[in-house]
Amino acid sequence: MTRPTVYHIPVCPFCQRIEILLALKGRQDAVDFQVVDITKPRADWLLAKTRGTTALPVLELGDGRILKESLVIMRYLDECWPDRPVAQADPYRRAVEGMLTRLEGDFTMRGYTWVMNQDPARRETERTAMLGLYRRMNDFLVEHAPAGPFLFESFGWAEAVYTPLFARFWFLEYYEGFQLPDEPAYARIRQWIDACLAHPAAQQASKEEIVKLYYDYAKGAGNGALLPGRRVSSFAFAPHWRDRPWPPQDKYAVSATDEALGLVA
Repeated sequence: MTRPTVYHIPVCPFCQRIEILLALKGRQDAVDFQVVDITKPRADWLLAKTRGTTALPVLELGDGRILKESLVIMRYLDECWPDRPVAQADPYRRAVEGMLTRLEGDFTMRGYTWVMNQDPARRETERTAMLGLYRRMNDFLVEHAPAGPFLFESFGWAEAVYTPLFARFWFLEYYEGFQLPDEPAYARIRQWIDACLAHPAAQQASKEEIVKLYYDYAKGAGNGALLPGRRVSSFAFAPHWRDRPWPPQDKYAVSATDEALGLVA
């Protein structure tokens, strides 16, 4: 029986969750990772495995069985090697963990909705909505983990779920000038974010990589779609992101060309 394989997209936050979980368990070498090029249609062989769905990550077990959805895959892998659990074992603590991670869906949607917004008049509305979610999570942490920095004693399940999103939302900082206000209402969530982003198990993607690859998202084109007049997606593997210039920050006034983004010679 072959080893499990994760089909994933580079810098996808949902894929990074799995990498973080495996790092926490010391099992990075127990699973193979196969990169999928988001700028191209899914290959027929991959669609056959997923029964036509395109969302990633996907876990293929050694016997060919398929699991989908990042949280499902994380739970499966965590239980495969129970000697170093990431999720809480105590029922109450696991429930608290679950309540916090249930907020993740709204948080993810709001961040991606904002970065893809193309109407400057909506910026303040998006900012207000985003801050409301941060205050909600801040209140949760104040209630359940006032001392911090993590939800429990160490970086765990909730941190593995959220940290990739905290990193991706560097695109809001860069393209929307978003910063958490230096106010008590955000002090606890700021402490959590800083501790999560600094953790050794969560260093798979840098701010530079995320900002450069997500430029097309900032212009309203997600999942490898091409913008009008463009021939190469910002998610292209080549040229390597390190060899490209930083994109223009003013996404509302400037539409960078492939040449300006360093995507073609």
